Amino acid sequence: MTTDSISSKKQTLYIILCGIFLTNAIVAEIIGSKIFSVEQTLGIAPMQLPLFGQKFDFNMSAGVLNWPFVFITSDIINEYFGKSGVRKISYLTAILIAYSFIIIYISTIVTPAGFWVNHNSKDLSGNPLNINDAYKIIFRQGLGIILGSITAFLVGQVLDATVFHWLRTRTKNKMIWLRATGSTLISQLIDSFVVVFIAFYVFNNWTLTEVFTTGTNNYIYKFTVAVLLTPVIYLAHNLIDKYLGKEHAHKIIDEATFTPM
Repeated sequence: MTTDSISSKKQTLYIILCGIFLTNAIVAEIIGSKIFSVEQTLGIAPMQLPLFGQKFDFNMSAGVLNWPFVFITSDIINEYFGKSGVRKISYLTAILIAYSFIIIYISTIVTPAGFWVNHNSKDLSGNPLNINDAYKIIFRQGLGIILGSITAFLVGQVLDATVFHWLRTRTKNKMIWLRATGSTLISQLIDSFVVVFIAFYVFNNWTLTEVFTTGTNNYIYKFTVAVLLTPVIYLAHNLIDKYLGKEHAHKIIDEATFTPM
């Protein structure tokens, strides 16, 4: 396999991984304003566990549903392209998240067409509905959520990349599960609470207990999914090894590991 061929395949791999990363990150940010009940979604009664004088239910942001895939993809990018590769896509994603929110905000202030409002004047139960107001409520997430999301995203990504690289250099590229899962679990501990604290406590009227319980629920979910998806890291390694060729793939990993950042 020629050098140009390897370079082309490496570039294609980076583009594919960045596409997966970007899509999951932006989708998670857009749907993140919805808080859903885990118990009622599963058809069971709320747990109502006593905590700090209040009742603790398992409520989470909808944004956590696909967020673990962001960090898994980040770890794969880090594996083959190093911290610099993660930084590039992280900064670009933060810019695109901000851009997305600006466009979404503009869409909430343009005047709706009369026929669109009339055709959507009732909800699924037949109750009166102002579709334009509903659209605004759903998509106009506010400055707090935007700042919280971007801050948490950047802090989480930088921490994830740093911990991943630190574990990798000390294990000398052994124990993939440790650096991938370990970095995700540590970074998600920070990410899960930063976004909720900034968005809903600093810029909203949530109590610290609500911040703690929602952040804890988000982290429990991310922790569990990160562990369960560890085999995906190995599967991705095998697929990439076949795509690049095992010898070239390991050479790229060594370069990403030991190249000064």
